[in-house]
Parts: sequence; C-alpha cells; structure tokens
Amino acid sequence: MKTITFTNFRNNASGFITEVEHGERFVLLRRGKPVAGIVPFSDETLEKPSWKKQGIRLQIKGSDLSSAILQEREANY
Repeated sequence: MKTITFTNFRNNASGFITEVEHGERFVLLRRGKPVAGIVPFSDETLEKPSWKKQGIRLQIKGSDLSSAILQEREANY
C-alpha cells in the first residue's frame, strides 16, 4: 500500500484513481498523518454487516414457544 500526501493527491487525482481502478491501494496523508484509505470498490462493501443479518430461528416441535410460555405463566397463577 502506497502513501501519498493530500497535496499530491489533489494535484494528480485522475492518475491515482486510474491506479486504484487497476487494484492499487493508497493511504492519504495530511500533515504527515494518515486520514483516509483509497481502495478499489467492491460489491462486498454493500453487504449488510453481520449484526444486521437475520439470525437463526429457534423452532420446537408442537406448539410455538410463545404459547408454551403463556401456558406456563397461566398455570402458575
């Protein structure tokens, strides 16, 4: 991964974007500190994060779980 200064990127953005299209990755520096990463676009970045994906669904044989809980609560009163 190459590092480039902000000024250098601003002056030569078109050339750097062409390099990114060919798979190159850059770290953009401002005043010597990294502020951004410039990487090729990927469809993987559009996927939902794992915490937003639907999880597994628990199933039991017979009645559904909520009905079983309600019956248990009524039996204890």
